[in-house]
Amino acid sequence: MLLKIIEFSIRNKLIIGLLVLALVGFGSYSITKLPIDAVPDITNNQVQVITTAPALGANDIERLITFPIEQANSNIGGLVEIRSFSRFGLSLVTIVFDDGTDIYWARQQVTERLQQVQNQIPPNIGTPTLGPISTGLGEIYQYVVKAKAGYEHRYDETQLRTIQDWIVRRQLLMVKGVAEISSFGGKLKQYSISVYPGRLNANNITINDVFKALENNNQNTGGAYIEKGPTVLFIRSEGLIGNIEDIKNISIKNTLSGTPLYIKDVADVSIGFATRYGAMCYNDEGEVAGAVVMMLKGANSSEVVSNVKERVAQIQQMLPEGVEIVPFLDRTKMVTHAINTVEKNLLEGALIVVLVLVLFLGNLRAGFLVASVIPLSMLFAVIMMNFFGVSGNLMSLGALDFGLIVDGAVIIAEAAMHRLSHSKHLQGYAKLTQPQMDGEVKHAAGKMMNSAVFGQIIILIVYLPIFALEGIEGKIV
Repeated sequence: MLLKIIEFSIRNKLIIGLLVLALVGFGSYSITKLPIDAVPDITNNQVQVITTAPALGANDIERLITFPIEQANSNIGGLVEIRSFSRFGLSLVTIVFDDGTDIYWARQQVTERLQQVQNQIPPNIGTPTLGPISTGLGEIYQYVVKAKAGYEHRYDETQLRTIQDWIVRRQLLMVKGVAEISSFGGKLKQYSISVYPGRLNANNITINDVFKALENNNQNTGGAYIEKGPTVLFIRSEGLIGNIEDIKNISIKNTLSGTPLYIKDVADVSIGFATRYGAMCYNDEGEVAGAVVMMLKGANSSEVVSNVKERVAQIQQMLPEGVEIVPFLDRTKMVTHAINTVEKNLLEGALIVVLVLVLFLGNLRAGFLVASVIPLSMLFAVIMMNFFGVSGNLMSLGALDFGLIVDGAVIIAEAAMHRLSHSKHLQGYAKLTQPQMDGEVKHAAGKMMNSAVFGQIIILIVYLPIFALEGIEGKIV
């Protein structure tokens, strides 16, 4: 079979040339689509279920939330393990699947089971939600939202956090490849209603009456429509709360004398903030708001970071006067340094191999012909990396052995050179006709092909244990 391949290649040079050009073209296209990163992503295939339940202790979290979620998801196909932790106010369940399981199918299965679990969790405790489709290397961009110098007095921590959540975050979520924007720092704005128990008792009402009044008076409703000549008037009632005054003027009930009792009569209404468990500071300039941009699993980090930076520049023009976005972590820098290292190593290695080939083969044409195997092998490798979803990084590209790549080509080329130059019945290959040249190359290649293939098989056998690695070990190598 090998002899037939050699004979076909020698006899159909045009076809082989066209196949090489096709490999070059498709490989060059694949390079533009290859995900580039600094290091391989070794995160396993997992789905996280997050449940927040304020004011519940760890024991209650484990008993009422974590355990039912674990039990409901324990029989999904492709499941590897389930691990979790329960702490004050938070339940986190991590469901790990094998690498062959589609992550979106896994999330669908978990979602279906969470709907069943929701009936087992006591009402008003917490709602399980799925974490973002990201990985351990998903943190590609981090930034802070801060007031510029001279504007610190105009923006406090609550205003900065509001700008982050309602302007910056919503714009960045629309960037292709972004899975989640996790906000940190500042004070999460809330409307605070401080009830006076004495006034409740004096008016014979309870705190539940206040809750019901707020709930019933914070909604819009739609009606029918009224036809008036050629026009139609649609009926709707607007009842959503818009500011503090709207909250103050909500009626709880009527007193015995018929006078309405409002929220402002039994409570103070003001702007407050959610309970804080930490703060975010920047360069000793005080508190700021910020966020971490999480990349979608399998996305090209370089492309996503570039899109995020472009959108941040657009958002900067929309921000109020005196507010700016300052990045402090950018994956592009790490990726650039890693890829520069890879490019330097590959270039130096290729040049050394070419120099050695030309020197020892004693023929410039033969040396460059053998060296052409290096870029062709690289292009084929890139095509396969795209096919199997392997990213270009320091591990996958930085340890290529060019000596192994050109090993078989060196054997064949050297045999052909020896056959053409030192054959007893030929006086140099310069006087040979093309058919004679083809015949000599065919004879030399056929004679050495078994040895070359045997050497390549030995190398492949050495690598078989590495190819058999799974999980984190397999992703690293």
